[in-house]
Amino acid sequence: MRRGNALARAIASDVNRHSFKRWRERLHDPALTLLLALETVIVFVLSPLRGLGVVASPTIAIVVVLLVITVVVVLSRSTGAIVLVLVSVALNVAGSAMHLSHPSPATDLLSAAGEVLARGALAWVVARAVFAPGRITHYRIQGAIVLYLNFALIFVVLYRLIDELAPNAFTHLRAAGDMPATLADITYFSLSTLTTSAFGDITPVHPLARSLANLEAIIGQLYPATLLARIVTLELASRRRLAGRRSPGSDSA
Repeated sequence: MRRGNALARAIASDVNRHSFKRWRERLHDPALTLLLALETVIVFVLSPLRGLGVVASPTIAIVVVLLVITVVVVLSRSTGAIVLVLVSVALNVAGSAMHLSHPSPATDLLSAAGEVLARGALAWVVARAVFAPGRITHYRIQGAIVLYLNFALIFVVLYRLIDELAPNAFTHLRAAGDMPATLADITYFSLSTLTTSAFGDITPVHPLARSLANLEAIIGQLYPATLLARIVTLELASRRRLAGRRSPGSDSA
């Protein structure tokens, strides 16, 4: 009887494991599309609304945290990535809680470390999905665009940290007391720097801020010219090979 119960539990566990695996594989590619849509909304809709005071910053932070956790669980087969996300969430929550009671550079660094780790884990998981062996699909191209936007958001965290630790590190940012507006300005500056379309209305004056801006501009130039272009080339080559296999000449050969 006991052996029968143990066998039944083992079978049920195996069925649940395989069901979760099939569920995750079914959502793997659509998760990249969902991620691109959500990051687009965060960058181009919620960020300016935050600058206008329509959307509260905690709302965006909660959306980002839930987004990162969901995507990592769906896309990742690595326990390390999941652990990294959990650590990043813990650091972010601890840093934010301590900053409310005792604001200090240490709490700023703790919160920033949590956000960078979360974004890094997201980039790691998406990059593995985009550059994994196999046919290059439009889902992978969408994932590559997600990586591009993710670079901008990682630099937003670093620029914000510099601005908090070294006031007046940037010119023409709105008052430091108006954090939502400042974050909106920094997001605008980061995207302008990544795309090298900076208009000069916000400029870095602190040496570290300038160095990071130079690094982001280099990444913004190299990424589309190499990685994204490579993905598109592989997608076109895969379609040509598939068309060649289906052609009558290939069958007769």
